[in-house]
Amino acid sequence: MFPIDNILLIHTVVIEMARLGGTCVNVGCVPKKVMFNAATIAHTLAHDATHYGFEGGKACVKTFDWPKVKKARDDYVLRLNSIYENGLKSAGVEFLQGRASFVDSHTLAITNNDSVKNVTAGKIIIATGGRPYFPPGEGVLEHSISSDGFFELQDLPKVAVVVGAGYIAVELAGVLNSLGSEVHLILRFGKALRQFDKMISDGLDEEMKRAGIHIHTNTGGVAKISLDSEQKKTIQTISGDTIYGADVVIMATSRVPNTKHLHLDKANVELNDKGYIQVDELQNTSSPSVYALGDVCGNVELTPMAIAAGRRLADRMFGGIKQAEAKVSYDNVPTVVFSHPPIGTIGMTEDQAVSKYGKDNIRVYNSSFANLYYGIFDVDSNDKPKTRMKLICAGLDEKVVGLHCIGMSVDEILQGFGVALKMGATKADFDSCIAIHPTAAEELVTMGTWGTSPQISGALVSPLNGAPAAEPKGLKSNL
Repeated sequence: MFPIDNILLIHTVVIEMARLGGTCVNVGCVPKKVMFNAATIAHTLAHDATHYGFEGGKACVKTFDWPKVKKARDDYVLRLNSIYENGLKSAGVEFLQGRASFVDSHTLAITNNDSVKNVTAGKIIIATGGRPYFPPGEGVLEHSISSDGFFELQDLPKVAVVVGAGYIAVELAGVLNSLGSEVHLILRFGKALRQFDKMISDGLDEEMKRAGIHIHTNTGGVAKISLDSEQKKTIQTISGDTIYGADVVIMATSRVPNTKHLHLDKANVELNDKGYIQVDELQNTSSPSVYALGDVCGNVELTPMAIAAGRRLADRMFGGIKQAEAKVSYDNVPTVVFSHPPIGTIGMTEDQAVSKYGKDNIRVYNSSFANLYYGIFDVDSNDKPKTRMKLICAGLDEKVVGLHCIGMSVDEILQGFGVALKMGATKADFDSCIAIHPTAAEELVTMGTWGTSPQISGALVSPLNGAPAAEPKGLKSNL
């Protein structure tokens, strides 16, 4: 909350009902990445180490100590909570613990146990994020947990059922599977990550099946969850599938904006038709004194996106005339899914590019290969996990408008290429960068014909065989 006098910051208050850091730090990105790391180590020990001369295999994974990792993970999160609190103190920001709700457009009531305190401010920022959503179904609320509840599990479940098709569902399914659980993934439709480029969704589907995850497709969702005589869970889907003997059912179907207790109507803050706070490109709500950013607005629901929006909003509010129009860009936002294998993506999918530019105005470069890491594995080449990469280019200058990868290390690869796309890089720019060998990342700068662009060479080049191709009708150089 930012009370201001003209453009000078007088006093700042942060109100939080739970632990500082929000979803990302406490029950999201940070503890999830710790579990992803543990799962990656487990997979390396169980499946990969023997190919590099280390013995033990799956026996090593049986020694995995879930409670030990949980304690270390939770202690780390608590340290982060303290770091945030100390950071606020050193910056002169007051921290008030409690649940905030609007009294009017300038006043918040803060409830903490039985006490209520009112705070008045010139400017108020809402950044309350989202909360897990439980879909309808008999026994769903009683016998399942949310993704938040995953971090409260005291032991590794022998049989886990994950319901959902998005980021969180595939991440948790991959973690549990690699650590040794029997994992069932329930999808309403045919594939997970349906909104991603088809190469990504198809590739992840193939790799999850290769890893042994049981994928239940086109189920329509969960109809009923019940307990048997041994307190194991039985899950019945709308389509008629039944899964028996589950120790835990994790609902990772979606998250909804966390606005339930805010009393936004008292501040004249309007919601859109999906229940998110309606904001413009400058994070303004319908109330002149209230702003909103992050997942509660529903526009690119990623922690770094919220951070960037908050920084630009602060620049605009307190940065003087030069920053009066500061705003965040929601275009070309890189994102990673910590599935097994990880996914990195930025820009348009192929379908989106076709829709915007027309099929004749784009060129797509694809590559599928086994990472050198698997080179010495004494297995059939078809059984080696594949890394898949795609560049989607538009116009005669082949501006790169989409980049999609799935495979080992793509989570770390993407950041630098994200900068390139934000700068408007073309395929020729990619080609002009000398490859770093041997890496997976070099594939992105060696696809198709090297070192030239169609605009320079005077002919378009087929990414499939390097032969000159006819210029597509209507191809435009200026996008």
